[in-house]
Amino acid sequence: MQHSNQSVYNGIWRIFCSVVDNFGDIGICWRISRQLVAEHGLKVQLWVDDLASFQRICPQINPKCVTQSVLGVEVCYWPAAQESVVNWQQLPAAAVVIEALACTIPAAYKQQMASQQPAPLWINLEYLSAEPWVEGCHGLSSPQAALAVNKYFFFPGFTKLTGGLLYEQGLAQQLATFIESKQDQTAFWQKLAIKHTDYQLKVSMFAYSHAHISELIQQWQQHPAKVLCVIPQGDLANALAAQYPDCPGLLTGDIVQLDNLHIKVFSFLAQPDYDLLLAACDVNFVRGEDSIIRAHWAGKPFVWQIYRQQENAHLLKLQAFLDHYCRQMPAGLAAPVQQWYLDWNIDRNLTNSWQQFYPLLREITDYNQQWRQQLLANGDLASNLVHFAKKKFIITPNFSQQ
Repeated sequence: MQHSNQSVYNGIWRIFCSVVDNFGDIGICWRISRQLVAEHGLKVQLWVDDLASFQRICPQINPKCVTQSVLGVEVCYWPAAQESVVNWQQLPAAAVVIEALACTIPAAYKQQMASQQPAPLWINLEYLSAEPWVEGCHGLSSPQAALAVNKYFFFPGFTKLTGGLLYEQGLAQQLATFIESKQDQTAFWQKLAIKHTDYQLKVSMFAYSHAHISELIQQWQQHPAKVLCVIPQGDLANALAAQYPDCPGLLTGDIVQLDNLHIKVFSFLAQPDYDLLLAACDVNFVRGEDSIIRAHWAGKPFVWQIYRQQENAHLLKLQAFLDHYCRQMPAGLAAPVQQWYLDWNIDRNLTNSWQQFYPLLREITDYNQQWRQQLLANGDLASNLVHFAKKKFIITPNFSQQ
């Protein structure tokens, strides 16, 4: 059976997401789903195994609903531990199935895919990586044992030979308008109960725990002007509350003052508001995958705390990113930036590296504008996924016979 190009648009795109570290996986999948619906007119089903975490970044989600429609996306609860409760064989045929971020779709559904005529396009959407081998594997097929259907690898990345990064139409203009509007910024900070004009340095810190966080806090306490640090609820906020027991406001959402440093812990923001937070701050600490991508679009200085792996495998991935990111930086800028990244990720003393990094914020901001333009030239991830699917539907007579 010949696939028609229109099948990409008329059929269901079914995305599976297993929430591993609470927010990164679902953050990526939710942005892709919304963009495929809003910008490409696709029918998208998002299967998620943790609706409670999902709700924290999307307040419209009802964690008790098995099936619900939110912003045009059909959200389905995927009880990964009890997959037999879903009759996978009865699901409507899909045009495209995306197995996102190292999750494993149910065996029963794989059988349904293989029996479908024609079989759907099965895409393994991988984690973001800057490692050189990614370019060679992007778009390759992987025959599946005992299944008459192929799986294709699709890698987000930082070059034209990858799938690019998530980026919505109009985002640049939206953020530029926000940054230029004192009224919009005031309204945004008021939602967080913060008078932002009181602070000369504003920092957002979405991070894992850190053994030397107290050294950074001490630097901000001694800063010559007022510093605001906003931290989402979670392990880092809890660790700080334990470290500073005389500051109960850290757990109640009050602004806590430590000399010239003011800390506010807040509830997780919906994704559009988080994007504005990154644009409104002077320095952004980000972790995992979703927030590092958004930090790029904000254009402000950022530091990435990469997801930790055994035997320090994550440090190789971090260095691969730094090799790309710092390639065109002047040596006098690249060296302190890389040192700051490494100290932050290796849990080393932060005093010296912050003192070297902080005076360079203006230069880093200017450089990040150029770096952002390079990334935009690679196209956005959602559109690249659609182009990939269209190409496969045009040239592939029958997926199940490849």
